[in-house]
Amino acid sequence: MELEDAAPCRHAGAPPKWAVDAASKLIRDLGREEALIAKYGLTSEEFKAALPAAIESVRGRKSAETSDRTAFLGSVLQELLSQGLVQGLERPKAGSDTVYRLTVAGVGDIAVIQKGCPDGRHSSVSWSAPEWAQETYLWWLCDSMRYEPGEHIAKGVNRLRNRFFGDYPDTVDGVIFHNNLCGTATRVCPKSAHAIDIGGVRVPPPCIYVMPDRTDGATDWNWDGETRRHFPTLLLRAFGIVEEEAGLYVGHVGFQRRGTTEQTVITARYGAQRVTTYRS
Repeated sequence: MELEDAAPCRHAGAPPKWAVDAASKLIRDLGREEALIAKYGLTSEEFKAALPAAIESVRGRKSAETSDRTAFLGSVLQELLSQGLVQGLERPKAGSDTVYRLTVAGVGDIAVIQKGCPDGRHSSVSWSAPEWAQETYLWWLCDSMRYEPGEHIAKGVNRLRNRFFGDYPDTVDGVIFHNNLCGTATRVCPKSAHAIDIGGVRVPPPCIYVMPDRTDGATDWNWDGETRRHFPTLLLRAFGIVEEEAGLYVGHVGFQRRGTTEQTVITARYGAQRVTTYRS
């Protein structure tokens, strides 16, 4: 099993490793192209000295561009409110953590924490489950094509496993991998038959994974996907997937410990008899 098997989708047209390596070499070698560099008012020495800071600046600007992510997630959660599936939606306040508060009749409040790509520490480890939340979810909005979606998810879950077995006081009830690339020609979604129109855009159902609860004395945590949550079923109803069929589209993450050995299983479901699994 490969890391990519943690999700059912793949990137279409993602650059192969050899192309990425060649582009990296090109950037490094630009310092010797004095005539080209001079057109931008730089000497070769100035270019080489400025290059690390320039790369960090580009990366920083890209990471800081969260407005598109926020607009996408906000539109999906607003759809839940518009359909009457939730009775309240409290959006994050400027300058605070990006946590959405959903009020669900008969359940209580559900927290959705907006994060970027799951392989980063900030997106997988740096969070707190609000005290008011009956369930808490990380929603990974990842537009990176550095890895396939499943590899991004597997890397994030590995960090979550370390957190699960660490000294942190809280756990997360589930993780969701979904952004505006899903269902496009760039990231073709096998669940697109259930896509709905949100703001003039066809949006497929997200990839949802239920996470385990801590249990003292256990050696397996949600290994077979026995844990049940409220929010996944509710979220899928927005996409026309009825409660009786929701289990066909909800994946799970399980942990196992045998002595000092820890293992992980990540299972994605995307329809009847359509399952992909990664174990590590």
